[in-house]
Amino acid sequence: METRTILVTGATGRQGGAVARRLPADGHRVRALVRRPESAAARALVESGAEVVAGDLDDAASVRRALVGAYGAFIVPPVGHGPQGADGGLEARRGRALIDAAVAAGVEQAVFTGIGSFSGVAADRTGGKQRIERHLWASGLRGTVLRPVRFMTNFLGTGIGIDDVRDGVSRHVFPADEPVQLVALEDIAEFAAMAFADPDRFTGRTLELAGDAPTPDEAFAEIRAATGLDLRYVPLDASESEALGPQVAEARRLWLAGHRWHADVEALRVIHPGLRTLRTWLSQGGADLLRKALLTT
Repeated sequence: METRTILVTGATGRQGGAVARRLPADGHRVRALVRRPESAAARALVESGAEVVAGDLDDAASVRRALVGAYGAFIVPPVGHGPQGADGGLEARRGRALIDAAVAAGVEQAVFTGIGSFSGVAADRTGGKQRIERHLWASGLRGTVLRPVRFMTNFLGTGIGIDDVRDGVSRHVFPADEPVQLVALEDIAEFAAMAFADPDRFTGRTLELAGDAPTPDEAFAEIRAATGLDLRYVPLDASESEALGPQVAEARRLWLAGHRWHADVEALRVIHPGLRTLRTWLSQGGADLLRKALLTT
């Protein structure tokens, strides 16, 4: 396989970090755009063999420098935040500016990771991720869009009051007895790696990504068995969801109205036979991460 330089944004975060760890296995050189090269996460990237470039998606000159000589780009712009919460406009500006810079730099391929869509719901054309998707398709870049659902690592903590395990209890908007799709970060990285390895196969495709769909009660039965910790799930009610913000309240409303993530897990498993279930993720280190996270908080 030809060795290529891939610029990875978000490399000190969850999805970008998983991709940065995965791409060298295919012989790619990883170039990571990071805001703080002195951080522990950035130093770990250097130790793994990545090239770390100081920059920020809000600094156009630093983005241009980072793209020089890159074959591809993995795009995961940080969510923007304003006085009213998440700022989709800021997120979209960052993503579109990166795509434009990639085109100007002669980058040949981009993989953008967004968010899983709900069945029966028209795409929010004002959302940041949706605007980035449209811009990628219009840019002329060979592109692939990944739409992952809820991460299995969310149980380690999200910091926003959902999924986090507090005093042995995890909270979210889902009823306890209805299947909810999940995906492992490592599998998002696998699909990104496949797209870079075989652009003819993946260019122009949008993949809704999930690897399992346990009910929350089933998920916590698996987690209890794997960790030995007494943990359980309790759904948020309407007032609790609203207190966490309009996006959480809207997700609960859509779910209760029957809308669902709709990744075709069996079809994905044909493309990627190693697609992880929650049980697999727990056995491959997830349980250890949970024990460490929960026993030190």
